[in-house]
Amino acid sequence: MIRPKAARQRLDPLSYEGLRQQILRRDGWRCQSCGTMSNLEVHHKKFRSHSGADSEENLITLCSACHGKVHG
Repeated sequence: MIRPKAARQRLDPLSYEGLRQQILRRDGWRCQSCGTMSNLEVHHKKFRSHSGADSEENLITLCSACHGKVHG
């Protein structure tokens, strides 16, 4: 079920950036799919639109190419 955007709660930008940096460090600054160290992004395993949380357990580091494949 996709929740309306208004119902989704987001972290404030400063808190999200801190969490993002934490995920990148945890994952060794590497894409967890292909291993590259460039163009890294943090991906929600369970999309926020499907009630996915902004939490360590739900976030993974992917490069932009692998991230694009996930969202295909």
